Amino acid sequence: MKKLLLSSIIVIIGITFLGRLSYLQIFSFSPDQVLEDPAIKRVYDYPERGYIYDRNGKLLVGNDPAYDVMVIPREVRELDTLELCGLLKIDKEKFKKELRKARIYSPRLPSVFVPQLSKEDYAKLQEKMRHYRGFYIQKRSLRYYDTNSAANVLGYISEVNERDLAKNPYYVQGELTGRTGVEKVYEDILRGRKGVQYIQKDRFNRDIGPYKNGTLDTLPEQGFEINVTIDKDLQEYGEKLMVGKWGGIVAIEPATGEILSMISGPTYDPSLLVGRKRSANYSKLHYDSISKPTFDRSISFEKSPGSPFKAINALIALQEGAITPSTTFTCHHGFFIGRSKKGCHCGGGTRTLNNGIYKSCNAYFVGAYKKLFEQFPSNSEAMDAWEKHVRSFGLGSYLGSDLYTGRPGSVPSTELYNKWYGVGDKRWSATTTYSNAIGQGEVNVTPIQLANMTAAIANRGFFFTPHVLKKIDGKEISIPDFVEPKHTTIDKRHFEPVIQGMADVYHKGTAQYIQIPDIEIAGKTGTVENYIKIDSVKTQLTDNSVFVAFAPVENPTIAIAVYIQNGYYGSRYAGHIASLMIEKYIKREVTRKDLEKRMLERTLEREYAKPYSGKEFKINEYDWSQDANKFHAEKAESLSE
Repeated sequence: MKKLLLSSIIVIIGITFLGRLSYLQIFSFSPDQVLEDPAIKRVYDYPERGYIYDRNGKLLVGNDPAYDVMVIPREVRELDTLELCGLLKIDKEKFKKELRKARIYSPRLPSVFVPQLSKEDYAKLQEKMRHYRGFYIQKRSLRYYDTNSAANVLGYISEVNERDLAKNPYYVQGELTGRTGVEKVYEDILRGRKGVQYIQKDRFNRDIGPYKNGTLDTLPEQGFEINVTIDKDLQEYGEKLMVGKWGGIVAIEPATGEILSMISGPTYDPSLLVGRKRSANYSKLHYDSISKPTFDRSISFEKSPGSPFKAINALIALQEGAITPSTTFTCHHGFFIGRSKKGCHCGGGTRTLNNGIYKSCNAYFVGAYKKLFEQFPSNSEAMDAWEKHVRSFGLGSYLGSDLYTGRPGSVPSTELYNKWYGVGDKRWSATTTYSNAIGQGEVNVTPIQLANMTAAIANRGFFFTPHVLKKIDGKEISIPDFVEPKHTTIDKRHFEPVIQGMADVYHKGTAQYIQIPDIEIAGKTGTVENYIKIDSVKTQLTDNSVFVAFAPVENPTIAIAVYIQNGYYGSRYAGHIASLMIEKYIKREVTRKDLEKRMLERTLEREYAKPYSGKEFKINEYDWSQDANKFHAEKAESLSE
């Protein structure tokens, strides 16, 4: 009986142990337990990152193979440090630093020791890796750029930092993530999903085979390829025209809100931020505090819009009944604010809406702005209505695009002026805020906002949210925010007289010498006063050149805004570039070789150097004036052809 009882107890205990072991092995297993087991090694298999193509299927970004040297600190044994340092092209201090960093992260988990070996270095190192216990080579892919443009749009990838690791448990130290641009915004789509292999080790720390016969292993899933809305040819051409110039260019397809081109000048070759020299190259670019090549002027450069904003004021005045297309104002080569006369370069005379636009008459639009305020019982109500209309064009907001960063610009309000001047109609008025009428003062915009505003005019009263994503894995996107039109507060009937005025800017106005044969373009020039502080003193620099346009006038396919710092008057630099880019996009070639030659050969570097020269300087010195007759003769000859 005792033997039977003892046998029963042994059997019960055995069954209990077996049951508990089965529960732990089968039902209570989690991948985290594998990570905690020092007898199991985890090896990642990284997929290729998704390729990026332009709107026409042309490759922008692909992949090249790369090789990381990995280290597991607890497995490192005595080795020839100098030999390994020589093969890795690092010094002994760097070796110690990286090993210490890996130990702090985890003594038993792999860390990147030296990233992104070249193919040549990999070939030399591979045959000797068996001599370096604790080190191994892991293959992955690096970005390859099939263009030297669009760095601000595409962005770049870099190694995850502590903040990334804390925010997203998917990543481990040494992995790469999108840092800016499309690479960041669409990181989850592009990166794919890494595969994992679990390797069982014996008590001597030797690999003995797959853990659980590989049942827990996963295969990598390649990232999706995407098409962006950028036109590769247009982007590259625009960046050529921008060499030696600072500013931003944005071109949009009005019918969809797709961004055709987004240029920031100066810029850089995106391939500079790939490979082992990425960090050094980035530091050089980032700490260039004068030209700021990493600052995306196309979406973050906030300045006064200048005369292109007159089109918005015309539409608001028409909508509120303050003017009609035949309303006239007289320009006395300027206008008066109290007893102070403000200038105008339109030539003076009686102005209607049409010639007020194409001659860019300041007096006309200040008069219309005052008339607008007269339509309301109080200045605050007039300002509220004006602000509502302005904001309906997407100004004063981030626009809700899929761009990584940007600035909202600014639209003044009743609240702002009450804060500045006090509450009450006698404290401030249209006269106080007249700068709003001509696109100066408290109105600030970015190039992308100007382009979107122009697209809304081209569409006769609505726009689509600007965006850069077109397709995912070959399939057109249908994101509600991108495909639903946003309507302005202006009735459609008011757009035609304004658009006719903008078309006449090219026919007989401030852009008549930069017409493009066989393309009907509507545009608006702008010349914006430009100030900075030098040694805490407000100092005027050469004016900024601004130009907006869309084409063709009927059924437009492109709306563009060009903003050139220190670029003199509107048609000079910005207007030239806008006309050339419109022709390049619509015709796929350029016939105005005279305009092209001028933009490719001339730079504004002398202007940008003035504030840092330590010498007195003059502004708005037109270096083309000496051959003005020849310049205009060339235009006339080109147009006659």
